[in-house]
Amino acid sequence: MAGFFITFEGPDGSGKTTQLKLLTQWFRAQDVAPVLLRQPGGTPLGEQIRSIVLHSRTDEKLGVLDPMAELALMFADRAQSIAEVILPALQHNRVVLCDRYTDSSEAYQGAGRGLGSARVLTLHAELCGGLQPDLTVLLLPDVEKALLRARHRNEGALQVGGDDENRFERAGDDFFRRVHAGYTAIAKREPQRVVAIGGDRSIEDVAKAVRDAVAARWTPAAAHTGAY
Repeated sequence: MAGFFITFEGPDGSGKTTQLKLLTQWFRAQDVAPVLLRQPGGTPLGEQIRSIVLHSRTDEKLGVLDPMAELALMFADRAQSIAEVILPALQHNRVVLCDRYTDSSEAYQGAGRGLGSARVLTLHAELCGGLQPDLTVLLLPDVEKALLRARHRNEGALQVGGDDENRFERAGDDFFRRVHAGYTAIAKREPQRVVAIGGDRSIEDVAKAVRDAVAARWTPAAAHTGAY
């Protein structure tokens, strides 16, 4: 398959969305227009799923979301995203930048919710055809600092626009310690795919590390620069 698939991972508040935006600017400076998406989300169905799994009032309005139901919704979103966006883009030799992918399910539902990695990886093989990124950028700052940033960000977003995607942040610090440990285990298991960037580094230091990781794996001449 042609194209190049990059995912950004990390606990809430790790800065991955900021780094994805900076890498997008870097690609565009080289006349490459990447395809951008997020999970959950990125498709009409995905955005509906996002509103269920991330909104802090979901458990109040719909009943407490069972961890298995949560995992199933994540993979429904992912399967649709692959069929509707990712595979068509890769088949047209595009660079795809995705904010979260299956590693998030392994960290959040597998480790955080206690469902285990094996169940998540089995679903990935069956529902995603085993499609893996060419590169995963994993940001792993200090757990407490990242969680504080995430909660502050979501409070600000609620005040400005009414969006309340604070459901996971309400899970508590122990949940996020398990998520962090889950991500660490993934990085150790798959060092060829996953580039882990830890510590409390500046935005520009992290951005340079991200660019270096991409430059070591991506061939600019192979990239398609326009629409499908």
